[in-house]
Amino acid sequence: MQGKEDPAPCLPQWVNASLWEERTSMSTEAAVKVAAGDISSDGHSNTAQEQAPRKGLCSVRHGLALILQLCNFSIYTQQMNLSIAITAMVNSTVAPSQPTASTEMPPMHPQDHWNSSLKESKAVVPAYDWSPEIQGIILSSLNYGSFVAPIPTGYVAGIFGAKYVVGIGLLASSVLTLFIPLAADAGVALLIVLRVIQGIAQVMVLTGQYSIWVKWAPPLERSQLTSIAGSGSMLGTFIVLLTGGLICQNIGWPYVFYIFGGIGCACCLLWFPLVYNDPGNHPFISAGEKRYITCSLAQQDCSPGWTLPLKAMILSLPLWAIVVSYFCEYWLFYTIMSYTPTYISSVLQTNLRDSGILSALPFVVGCVCIILSGLLADFLLSRRILRLVTIRKLFTAIGVVFSSGVLVALHWVRSSHSTSMVFLVLSSAFSSLCEAGVLVNFLDIAPRYAGFLKGLMQIFAHIAGAISPTVAGVLINQDPEVGWRNVFLLAAAVNISGLVFYLMFGRAEVQDWARERRFTHL
Repeated sequence: MQGKEDPAPCLPQWVNASLWEERTSMSTEAAVKVAAGDISSDGHSNTAQEQAPRKGLCSVRHGLALILQLCNFSIYTQQMNLSIAITAMVNSTVAPSQPTASTEMPPMHPQDHWNSSLKESKAVVPAYDWSPEIQGIILSSLNYGSFVAPIPTGYVAGIFGAKYVVGIGLLASSVLTLFIPLAADAGVALLIVLRVIQGIAQVMVLTGQYSIWVKWAPPLERSQLTSIAGSGSMLGTFIVLLTGGLICQNIGWPYVFYIFGGIGCACCLLWFPLVYNDPGNHPFISAGEKRYITCSLAQQDCSPGWTLPLKAMILSLPLWAIVVSYFCEYWLFYTIMSYTPTYISSVLQTNLRDSGILSALPFVVGCVCIILSGLLADFLLSRRILRLVTIRKLFTAIGVVFSSGVLVALHWVRSSHSTSMVFLVLSSAFSSLCEAGVLVNFLDIAPRYAGFLKGLMQIFAHIAGAISPTVAGVLINQDPEVGWRNVFLLAAAVNISGLVFYLMFGRAEVQDWARERRFTHL
């Protein structure tokens, strides 16, 4: 095998660029020959034995996926930190059965009683009297300002590149996270305004990053690269849920925002010097990898489009199938992300620390399943086992049907804590399969408009994110017991509806309106 002759260690290329120069001419020629294959319109690869010049994490493109994973990690910790901290900030989310130091503790020495009360008031005692409706509005406000930002953000990132769009958005969101405790003290109105602005900054990151993959992701690696980067969302949610309760209980809920806001600022120190919009401009990429990426994308129209075929987009059923499915999938996602800590603490009657740990379990499983689903999807495609459109629809169908089913069943197993947690974990694991299905499908049908289309998808995702937590808060406030059942039933019904529409009209080949028009003069 040619790969055995390459002794380069498995290190990121920007750590030691010279290691990647020790490539034989035979390896380069083989890479060029392999990279010449592309994906035909029916979703199969034209070459049966396509191999990248370097596999695993030993390439710049996989290193870029890891940096994007870290950026998504930071953004989602900043999205989720309020959901876990609100159990310590608001008295209405504390289970009535929880003892308090001032009313149910056994008699103790006055000085000991004072020290215990001071510690409890510092870390756990709620600070604000917000009703469930107000909590729902605050949790949803992150999406309120995100309706107009995604499309221009995606368009700008697609035309001028995503490096500075994503970097500036990450920096702004991280800095605003540091000011959330001050905004909460100033009042609900200021907190909502800050969250709206922060949501716009986060849109810049979540939307702009997909323009990078148009130039960096070979077709046969598209699912795995985007899934590695996307798994940062689940990883970030897992970490903030795992540690958020401990932070709130030991040093106070404001530090949840200080810590994760600081991590986001640190991520910017990696992003700006190590990320480039195009492989041709990257200073640390090897000639073999650059040639492989270029050749693999040679048959695919990736040039950005200054003009948009808006009429054709509006009339495109495959595009609408993705848009509708995005809305429905993110309805379920935002419901789970916003209310999992509250469900575990109020329905399962756990304390703040245990609530954070248990809430983290579904998301760490989801993180692993996102990566595995991307690898499996690319394996099925490269081996020509299934067509691309079949892979997208199969992964979406499994993810939606099974996740919705176990979520609905939660109401009837709530008396068993262990069963409830197993169902929450399974719901997250199955829904993660959609990352290799419908959630990446827009890159298949219109790669040259990827940034704009991702912005369009984000608008519908944020509409779902603005509505679903608010609706959930209203339903739970009307009747806490029946309300949770209705929340799960509604989320499942919305998700299944989107799946049906996608199965009917979803496609995976490049659409006619997404191809570059070439005119010849006679």
